[in-house]
Amino acid sequence: MSQAKTKIEWTDATWNPVTGCDKVSPGCDNCYALTMAARLKAMGSARYQNDGDPRTSGPGFGITTHGDALDQPLRWTTPRRIFVNSMSDLFHPDLLKATHERYPFLAHVFATMVAAERHTFQVLTKRPQVMRNVLRHPMFRLDVNAVLLNLGHPVMRGGMSEGDTPWPPNIWRMSEGDTPWPPNIWLGTSVESDRYAFRADHLRATPAAVRFLSLEPLLGPLPSLDLTGIDWVIVGGESGLGARPMHPDWARGIRDRCVAAGIPFLFKQWGAWAPGGDGVEFGRWVNAQDGATRGVQIADSDVLMTQFGKKTAGRELDGRTWDEYPA
Repeated sequence: MSQAKTKIEWTDATWNPVTGCDKVSPGCDNCYALTMAARLKAMGSARYQNDGDPRTSGPGFGITTHGDALDQPLRWTTPRRIFVNSMSDLFHPDLLKATHERYPFLAHVFATMVAAERHTFQVLTKRPQVMRNVLRHPMFRLDVNAVLLNLGHPVMRGGMSEGDTPWPPNIWRMSEGDTPWPPNIWLGTSVESDRYAFRADHLRATPAAVRFLSLEPLLGPLPSLDLTGIDWVIVGGESGLGARPMHPDWARGIRDRCVAAGIPFLFKQWGAWAPGGDGVEFGRWVNAQDGATRGVQIADSDVLMTQFGKKTAGRELDGRTWDEYPA
């Protein structure tokens, strides 16, 4: 399910050549994509009929490749920021085994991104160690170049639209002195708590024009997070059923570090919970849906958190909207 327009605050469109995933950490507990996949399967969507492991995935959420979606960005003529795989993880281990027209499916995805120079592609993963290993391997570049040179794109074979790059497009160069990474491909990883701060280390070891962090849903403070070499930081609280609140100090701490380091900062949302109102003291809050007391997330806090809902909670932090992007 690709969308030429999306309500996701930090991007313009979504592109899903792959759907499905498996939970790998607490940030996945209330995965919106898993819930959406089950709903789409029940509605009869042909793209969501492959079920995943019920222990880590669910109905309609098994890893599935969609070769018919590979050329979608080449058909969007207006330049835009594109979130790649909002309904999956591009570096899920099962995807490494998938092929399309004799080449790795992942190579086709990257070939499209290289060819569609007018767009900026935002790739986000919770498996940055896999991303690092794949993208540092010289054979992967060879596979991408083979797709670009030998296969072409259906859109290109059928004729070019205004704004398309003549075929073959720019090849992912490997000679000394050439740009080491396509500048329109941004790579990021998700970090929801300090336990997973190590993901930023894998991201730093990955070749990229722009490296970014998505700290969403932010489930705790991040004292161990190293922002060295990071070009952009997104922070957001959790929304939806069973959403967990984000303490304001966690978001402020990251914002202040970004401001001090000159790193663009984007505050995506408070999520379902926001400070103020007639809420309960943070750390002893009660889930409004099931009445179950949650674990203490921060000690000795007098901040009151109220379950306003995402729209009402908004996305202002300390009286302003933070919408910064890499240059």
